[in-house]
Amino acid sequence: MYNAHLPGGTELGGNKVRKLEFLLADALANKDCDSVVTIGGEQSNHCRATAAASRMVGLEPHLILRTRRADAIHNNENEEIGWVGNVLFDRMVGSTIYTCTPGEYGRMGSNKLVSSVCDYLKTKQKLNPYAIPVGGSNALGTWGYINGVDELMQQTEEIRSNDSDFALDHVVFATGSGGTATGIAVGLTLAYGSVDQTCPEVHAVGVCDNPDYFYQTMSSVADDLGLDLPSDISTEQFIRDSVTVHHGKGRGYAFSSDEELDFILQFATETGISLDPVYSGKALYYFIKKVVEEEPEKYRNKSILFWHTGGSIGLYEKGDDLSERFATVSPVKRLDAYGNMAANNDVVPI
Repeated sequence: MYNAHLPGGTELGGNKVRKLEFLLADALANKDCDSVVTIGGEQSNHCRATAAASRMVGLEPHLILRTRRADAIHNNENEEIGWVGNVLFDRMVGSTIYTCTPGEYGRMGSNKLVSSVCDYLKTKQKLNPYAIPVGGSNALGTWGYINGVDELMQQTEEIRSNDSDFALDHVVFATGSGGTATGIAVGLTLAYGSVDQTCPEVHAVGVCDNPDYFYQTMSSVADDLGLDLPSDISTEQFIRDSVTVHHGKGRGYAFSSDEELDFILQFATETGISLDPVYSGKALYYFIKKVVEEEPEKYRNKSILFWHTGGSIGLYEKGDDLSERFATVSPVKRLDAYGNMAANNDVVPI
């Protein structure tokens, strides 16, 4: 059986596996399903993880990928979906891929597209598909991150056992569909409401859309969770009080600025940790360069946790953008084994 707590390979890397633990269990236990339909961008980490996890539990993956190349691919205009990054893993596990344009996605909405493919599979292929929303971000999937907060509380207690003065002041992470943000914000509020500690300030850095969109989406997910609040406070007000959403999308979803790519590369060379360009890299760049630098005293000498949500496979698509930077940070030199090469900076005599 599938277990999200076992270490997985690259195919399961990232934050989506926490949500899938609950969503795929529901598909197997209650729905008698034989397939899964979900949706995301062309290089969606969520779609890749869903496809791999679905195969692990015997379900057939069907992925809707949003891409500006949808028409060109369909019309064979020297374009194909290819096999770069997450798409390679999608295809390795035998996913059926359906393409749509960003315009179609925006006009119809992700839920409508997923339900349409589900209807197609039911009527044309006699399958019984299980629908998973973009990012796995619904009430059931959100429990994966409420569970994650429970793990975080256990870890902070272990730290506090050796350092009684330790306090977590800020928790920062990327958000793209709102489910992770809802789970962490609700989980921390619930957790710190039961202990004699001040709840850390929660920061969700949006990598698409705008803060109001996320506050509304998170409120809807929290309502579906059955959150029980005092009558004088709305769900949206509770969410706004529990988390600050920052407008960190920059050039737009999955588009990277030179400054963001420079930051990701510098961070990797200084720490050995790879941030992905769509989520974690964009989020940490914005938080450090915009949020912290605007109010440095607020964050000075504070304990800040950045919750890395994975997605490093997305770096494959940015290879061409990064290549000119590699000449400086990762040079390639030729060993002159026989002493017969012209001397220059790219040749090392031995």
